[in-house]
Amino acid sequence: MINSSIYNGQVIHKRFKPKVHSFKYNVFSLLIDLSELNTLDKKVNFFSYNKINLISFYDKDHGERDGSSLIDWVHNNLNKNNISTQDIKIKILCYPRIFGFVFNPLSVFYVYNLNNQLISILKKEKNTFGEQHTYIFRVEKDGNLIQNNCTKKFHVSPFIEMDCNYFFRLLKPGNKISVIIDQYDSQDKILYASQDGTRTDFNTKYLLKSYLKHPIMTFKIILAIHYEAFKLWTKGIKFIKKRIKIKNNITIEN
Repeated sequence: MINSSIYNGQVIHKRFKPKVHSFKYNVFSLLIDLSELNTLDKKVNFFSYNKINLISFYDKDHGERDGSSLIDWVHNNLNKNNISTQDIKIKILCYPRIFGFVFNPLSVFYVYNLNNQLISILKKEKNTFGEQHTYIFRVEKDGNLIQNNCTKKFHVSPFIEMDCNYFFRLLKPGNKISVIIDQYDSQDKILYASQDGTRTDFNTKYLLKSYLKHPIMTFKIILAIHYEAFKLWTKGIKFIKKRIKIKNNITIEN
């Protein structure tokens, strides 16, 4: 039995100040059990692991981004946070490569213990400057809704200041998936961002159906980022220059 899944849904962003701005796009995501990647490569047509195909997943798109083991990367970072790695299962929610291209603004690693309880979540943000930052959270109480918060530590949008706080709400993956980020400055909410989806099995039939619904999705994502940025600029929203150059930062949040 394959534990990995496909989720078809939407990404929604709504900005509240200094000007209102919102958008919504249809997307599909993969929730991949990292231990199943070789099995998926063999059993699912049109999907490959670390090889070019219609749909593919590459280790070098995540973790250290050098092609090294993602399982080892998660283990090493959990050990630094004194989170047990004995008999854990790791799943990643992300966009796949389509015809070899992908950009993941946010990837989420869900870490489960032997009893299928969530024990940690790693949220990895990327920006269009080739940089990334991972926020590591311990899950103190497993449940359907996981909530945590932290200060913003990574320059994502050139139209939002760094002095902000994130409030995360995530549904434990099941028939539905949901990742919600509320971003606040010192006064009130600046931004609401969400990604949701409805589950299907990870097999050739549903992978192909998802692709046919969104044949240029990964190209559309990077184009949409620049298109929406242009619209913010035309609305007169201040452009904020990135102050610090980083490559791959990690912070332990609790």
